[in-house]
Parts: sequence; structure tokens; C-alpha cells
Amino acid sequence: MTHSSTDTALADPPYLRGLNPPQREAVLTTEGPVLMLAGAGTGKTAALTARLAHLLFTKLAWPSEILSVTFTNKAAREMRERVGRLVGDVVEGMPWLGTFHAIGAKMLRRHAELVGLQSNFTILDTDDQLRLLKQLILAADLDEKRFPARALAGLIDEWKNKGLVPADIDAGESERYANGRGGELYQRYQDRLKAVNACDFGDLLLHMLVVLRTHREVLELYQQRFKYIMVDEYQDTNSVQYLWLRLLAQERKNIACVGDDDQSIYSWRGAQVENILRFEHDFPGAKVIRLEQNYRSTPHILGAAGGVIANNSGRLGKQLWTELDAGEKVRVLGVWDGPEEARRVGEEIEACQKNGKSLDEIAILVRAGHQTREFEDRFIAIGMAYKIVGGFRFYERAEIRDALAYLRIVNQPADDLAFERIVNTPKRGLGDKALAKLHQLARRAGTPLTIAAARILDTDELTPQARKSLGRLIGDIARWRDMASELPHPELARQLLDESGYTAMWQAEKSVEAAGRLENLSELVRAMEEYESLGAFLEHVSLVMEREGGERVPQVTIMTIHAAKGLEFDTVFLAGWEEGLFPSQRALDEGGTRSLEEERRLAYVAITRARRRAVILHAANRRIYGQWTSSLPSRFVAELPADHIETETTMSGGESLWRANWSENADPFANVTRGSGRGPGWQRAAGTLEPVKVDGGSWTARTFTREPSRIVESRGPAISLGNPGRTDLSVGQRVFHQKFGHGDIAEIEGNKLEIDFDQAGRKRVMDSFVTVNN
Repeated sequence: MTHSSTDTALADPPYLRGLNPPQREAVLTTEGPVLMLAGAGTGKTAALTARLAHLLFTKLAWPSEILSVTFTNKAAREMRERVGRLVGDVVEGMPWLGTFHAIGAKMLRRHAELVGLQSNFTILDTDDQLRLLKQLILAADLDEKRFPARALAGLIDEWKNKGLVPADIDAGESERYANGRGGELYQRYQDRLKAVNACDFGDLLLHMLVVLRTHREVLELYQQRFKYIMVDEYQDTNSVQYLWLRLLAQERKNIACVGDDDQSIYSWRGAQVENILRFEHDFPGAKVIRLEQNYRSTPHILGAAGGVIANNSGRLGKQLWTELDAGEKVRVLGVWDGPEEARRVGEEIEACQKNGKSLDEIAILVRAGHQTREFEDRFIAIGMAYKIVGGFRFYERAEIRDALAYLRIVNQPADDLAFERIVNTPKRGLGDKALAKLHQLARRAGTPLTIAAARILDTDELTPQARKSLGRLIGDIARWRDMASELPHPELARQLLDESGYTAMWQAEKSVEAAGRLENLSELVRAMEEYESLGAFLEHVSLVMEREGGERVPQVTIMTIHAAKGLEFDTVFLAGWEEGLFPSQRALDEGGTRSLEEERRLAYVAITRARRRAVILHAANRRIYGQWTSSLPSRFVAELPADHIETETTMSGGESLWRANWSENADPFANVTRGSGRGPGWQRAAGTLEPVKVDGGSWTARTFTREPSRIVESRGPAISLGNPGRTDLSVGQRVFHQKFGHGDIAEIEGNKLEIDFDQAGRKRVMDSFVTVNN
């Protein structure tokens, strides 16, 4: 039954007023499968809420006959409240409106005996799950340090998200843990859970999927019960959620899914973009309704985002448009390095403040958590209020606090708080009893814990193993203190983290979270390079971590792009758009083209968080492991449509400041403009630009400054200036790169090379950083 949408506005019920034609069509098309392909900022929540209100208002279904699935409890509450305002208290009687896991748990308690559980089963949290897995690993005579419980927990969660029970785990999958024992341990884990009448979050849907597949009467019960099924954020469903929904919807086929394939960015936690792409195949005759009118962003912002995402092949396709004024073009700003990126963003935000903009309406979005550090340091230096959303401030993160504790104990051996933090991190077999004895000895003697630890080694108060571990740690601390006077403090930190086993601890945990922690540790070491001594750095950290109290003030929001999905701000700064950082080289190495398309969807999400103003930044240089590394602008920068962007490159050398308009494959030194005149080449409003000398891949230039009056010379690699490239290189040629080794040139684009390296795989590098093999 398809209802007409020709009623006049006066005759419309409240939930239809203000909807545009596609939204109304999505609400009124009640029978059969419907896919609302809802672009960013197109009012999908309004349409979804109105559809639910329509089903109730017209009595097409009772509240208990509608299954409405969301991804978060917050989304479920908001939907319940919105529908309640539209149709009254009847929505309170909707027992099947909630998250996947909440609904799965409700179903499973009714049919627990079919999977060997009782209805009062316990749902384990992460800590209990890890504790149980550690017991199983120990019982299997495995080394938990070599095969961490957290790694096994992540693997089991992945299998459950895919809808795989232990019997489905083949030899290839099993090899992913403990030399082929993954499947065996998965089975033991499931057996143990049933023995204690418990399940984890993954079981809530997996067990019900098994029940629906193996007990026809239960499947038919729910197929008859649910006249209508509605699913929000369908692009984020994983395999087990998809299979569960498809079974429930097969009989009536009255399933309405809302989603955006261009915003599927959570594959690392199991989401499958293919679920939304094959909706029409799964439900023949499905109606696809595109919500394309955007109510959030300006045409230039939408045009820039649309130009990038159009390069993805795996998408259903839509074209966002808006009735808003054109607004500012998206600015693409090239800077010299990371510190200048933070300085420039700070200046831009201060200018926004002077123009009356609130800091609450400004956000900085980054691809990786470690990028926040330079912004935090800069904002603290200039007194700008900020907040980190979706995570901790850089120096408050657990791995950073651990590393700082090691550095503090080297700098000041009497720091008992630091010693307590590192004494059993990573695990050294020093339990609570051993630490209690240390504290007792320290209090009796009135000495720091490090001295008490050295003294207790001469007693028999600790077990031999504990004495051995503690003795090794005390010896290491003494050795690191001696090294502190010889090594540069960043190098000391690198060596300390390696020798303590702390770096290895995170390397052994094969998870996205662990990889991010290792990146943060690298960024910490890099941050130390800016300070003359370890003491100066630790003093800086102490000042940074001093939190101000008092009343809340407007704050700039700093967050990752993943955490920003669903949010919007007037002004958004998108930092670090460089190859290897965004798109992430690790993601490309692990997932190839599939991961590249997800990274591009992430770029689309990032741009569309902006309502009025978006600024994309990329740096010509980043400092990694103490070495300056030249960076290429992200390939996504090249995909931005020229009609919607303004490109500006800023180079800071000495006291001079450069700005250039540039284009790919154009000679950046042609048509050099003197003074403040306009032209296709370089320009400087304050000061006279002297001739530029080009030598290979570098530039040298001088600027006359008026205040104070002098000539300042600037030098640097011509990285982001559109250098046309070397003429001595060709596809297939054998070359050498100092970091990646030997490789063969696969593609040449201007001064950018795609090289298949023998050991490092395919990388994108600057031609000035390779030499031709003889």
C-alpha cells in the first residue's frame, strides 16, 4: 500500500509538515523494501522519525509490531522522544525500539535454553572477558606475553561480528592466533561461557542468529510479529547484524533502511559497506529514495566533498545540493611543517574570534590521534581554550603517562608516583603483595621506593622471581640515568621505551588501538626534540597538564574525523592532508583499494562537517623519529574540484613569509611577481620579492622586509609547489630511496612517483628523494 503525498499542507499531520518531497515519499511509502539513501545533512533523522510516527498515527501497526533498530542508546532515546512529541505517549509502549545489542539481549533471554544458557545469563564486560581468556591461555600452556589475551579477544569479536561460530573457523583463520590454535581457544572460550551461564556482547546477536537459523518456529514467530522493520545507519552494519536483519525481513519484506554509503567509515570495527550496496539485490523491487537536499553546508563545501567522493567506484551515487548562499570557497593551505600548521590554525581562529565567532563553533579534525599534540601545545602557549572530544588530551593518554613515568624516574629517582606506575608495566610478576612490602620498607626507613627496592633485594622477603625482575628494573633505571648525561634526551627516551619492553608490549597487541598508541609514543619522542633537556621537557608537560577550573568557557573542539561523524560546526580546519598520513599508509598497506575508498569516504565526512567554512591544510615536512621527512599533499587534495577551492601555499623561512598560488605540473617560478602585484606566480603584499634561484628540487629566494629593514634569505625543498619533475626518470626504471631502499618506478605524475619497493611495497614519494641505480 503506497500512500499519496498530494494532501495539502493544511491537511498534513504534524509529522509531515516541513518535509521536502523525497522525505515525504520515504515516509509515505510504507509497503515493501525501502532504502533511504540520505546524504550528509539531508535531514534523515526527521524522515526516519516521521516514518515511525506515520506507522503509529495511521494504525498500520501497533507499537509492539514495529522493530526499530539504532546504533546507540542516545539515538534510540532521541527517536523515542521525537516520536512521542508527534504522536503522544503511545511510543512508550514500543518494546522493540533500541540498539542491536539491547534487542538481541531481549530476544536471547526468551530463547536462552536453545543455545545452552539460562534466561538469567550474565553479560560479561571487557575486563571479565579478558580475565577468562587469560585463564584459558594459561591452561593451554601458552605464553600470554607472546600471545596476549587482548589480541585473542579482538579476534573472537571479529569472528562473531562475521557471524562465525567455532565450527566455522577453518585452518587459515585459526592460524591468526598462537600458531593455529585460535579456533580451539574460541571453542574453549564458548564452552566456558556456557558453563558459567554467561555471554559477551558478540554473543547477543550471534546466539540469536544461530537460533533463527536452526529453529524455524522461532524465526516464524518474529517474522509474523514484526510488520515493519526500520534500521538507522545501515551502512555501519556488520555481517552478523546484516544476516540477522535479512532473516527477520524475508517474510513481509517491509524493511526500511536509512544510510549513506559515502559515510561508511567503520570497517575497522566490522562494518561492511557492501550491505547497503547490495540492498536492491537482497530485496528485489526495493525502492531507493535519495535524500539530496542538504540543510547544513554551503554549495562550495558540498561541491568540494562531492568532487572527492566521486572518485570512489563502490557507491550508489547521489548529488547533494542546497538552497543556501554559495559562501566561501574551501581553502587549501600548504604550510612548511607541523609547528607552522598549528601556528597558522591558531592565527586563523584568533581572527574568527575578532569577527565575533564563538570558539564552540570551530573544530579541528585530524586523521590520527597523535596529531593533536602540536595543536594542544600551541593553544596552551597562546591561551586559547580547547577540548579533546572522543579521547584524552595528548599528555593524559595512558601510554603517554606510562612513558612519562619512566622519564620522570630517570630524571628524579625519588618520584614514588612514577615508580609505582612503571614497576609492573609491562608485567614483571610483581604483584600487590610485593608492592605492599616495598611500601612498608620505604615508610620504615623514610626512603623513596627506588632505594627501598634496592635494599629489599638483599632480603628474602620477595620470591626469587620477583627479586630477579625487580633487580633488573633497578639496574635499568641506574643505567638509564648514566646514559642521560651522554645521549640526547629524545634518543634516551627511544632506547628506554625499547629496553623496558614497553614498546614491545604494544607491538605484541595486534589491534587498531595498539597501533595508535605506538604512534602516540613516537609523537612524544618527537615532541621532546623541541626542548633543550629532559628536565625542561618534563617541566613543560607539568604546565600543560595543569587543568584550569572555574566556569566553562567557549572552546575549540579537537577530534579525529571518526569521532566527528554526525557532528557539525560553522568552521572546520582539516589538518594533515598528506600522503601516508591521510590517506593512512598503514590502512593502504593492509587493505589496498578497499581501504583507499574508505579513506576517501572519511575525507567526504570530514569536509561535510563544515557549515560555512572549511580549511584543508597540508605540510611540506613532518618530523618523524628525529628526521625531517618531506611530504606530498594528499591525493584527495588533487581531487578537489578547482571551481570550489582556493589554493594557497605558505612557506616560512627565517622572518620571511611566502604565499603562492600554484597548480599541478606548472612551473612555480614562471611569471614571478614583484612587490604586491597580482599574477599566476609568487606574490608578497609586504616586501619586494627578489629573483628565485632553482637548484634541482630546492629553491632559494630573498625578501626585502620593511620592519626591520633588511634582506632575509629563505631556502627549502620545492615540495608542494607543483615542480614539473625530473626528466631523467621513466616508468620501469630501477631507483634507490634512503628510507625504503631499492624499487621500480610504476607511475610518474609530475614530480611524484609511485614506486614498487622490494621490501616496503608500493609508496608515493618525491622524485628529488630518489637516485637512479647504476
